[in-house]
Amino acid sequence: MNADPQLDNTLSALADPTRRAILARLAQGEARVTDLAAPFDISLNSVSKHIRMLERADLVVRRRAGREHLLTLNPAPLDAAQVWIETQRALWTRRLDALDAIFQAQDKDTAR
Repeated sequence: MNADPQLDNTLSALADPTRRAILARLAQGEARVTDLAAPFDISLNSVSKHIRMLERADLVVRRRAGREHLLTLNPAPLDAAQVWIETQRALWTRRLDALDAIFQAQDKDTAR
């Protein structure tokens, strides 16, 4: 089994609806941390923790402009996760198709 810490971090970051909402907002363009926090009924500190997790997964890039912290979406880890998901889908589709063929053959044998 190949461990991929980057993929693990990406999937962990995506597991939370607050973090997904932050990413959805950042998909529209750069935003200040305070603007990202505004729609949530949680403390700024809690939003900052979510943002740190997104940064750890390299999904968000922070830049400073004076006292403001501006965040942008980095889609590269999402692209890597999509490749992994598509690979898994293809693998399981082949396996399930093979299993279905076995069941179809058994059904034909039983019908005889």
